[in-house]
Amino acid sequence: MQKAFFNKKLVIILITLIISFLLIAFSISVRNNRNTPSFVQKIGNESAGLVNRVVDLPLTAISNLGTAISDLHNTYEENELLKKKIDSLAATKIENQTLKSENKQLKQQLHLNKSLTDYTKVTAYVLARTPSAWQNQIIISKGTNAGIVKNSAVVSDQGLVGRVTEVNATNSKVELVTTKNDAANRFAVQLTNDKGETVNGLITGTSGKFLVMGQITNNAKVKKNTKVVTSGMGGTTPQGIYVGKVVKVSTSGDSSNTKIYIQPAADMNKLNIVTVAKRTD
Repeated sequence: MQKAFFNKKLVIILITLIISFLLIAFSISVRNNRNTPSFVQKIGNESAGLVNRVVDLPLTAISNLGTAISDLHNTYEENELLKKKIDSLAATKIENQTLKSENKQLKQQLHLNKSLTDYTKVTAYVLARTPSAWQNQIIISKGTNAGIVKNSAVVSDQGLVGRVTEVNATNSKVELVTTKNDAANRFAVQLTNDKGETVNGLITGTSGKFLVMGQITNNAKVKKNTKVVTSGMGGTTPQGIYVGKVVKVSTSGDSSNTKIYIQPAADMNKLNIVTVAKRTD
């Protein structure tokens, strides 16, 4: 049954094609024959146009489809190329931001180095920092090969960071000023109040996020936000390195019981580049 139906469709298609070719031939014949009545020529021309449209329609559709596929492929390739360019620009932007930040830190560190005139300055990168000793120590990228010696002060562009406690050939261990180690070698510091009176003392420990200045030399009145710097006493630390500012003063009896709480100037959580200050004499 299906085969007979298929054969019937095939016959109809063949007949249609034959009629179409006959119409084309007829239209050409009557169009070229000047003696043919105009009415007959008109029918021939209309027949030829109809046949041309029937034949051209699928060809035009196929051509348009090919063009659309080609345009779609080109659009896809352009889109992929643009994606790659965007990714490349993003990576370049991040790299430039990193270099800009590092360059700024190096410039700030260079400015600091110019102020430490009586000391040899060695700039180093922070190599490692263990979570268990986050507030106690860091490892820096310079050691004896660069002239680093034990007990040298370590600073950032913001202020005092700590002191070198162990030196190897290519790296050194730095004990931070915020260390919780009670046996740490503490820094001698000083401040000057509004009346010009100098108060000396030692960083004796920490209290939360603050440094504690103890062993105060006198009972001079100290206000909040007074700057605290290194005194240079002991000979291993440059004088005048910014330590931080006063946030609170606790007084009980004489000066020996006075505690001054200091907000550290250096951000110990963002140490990337530091300078080691070593005495030249």
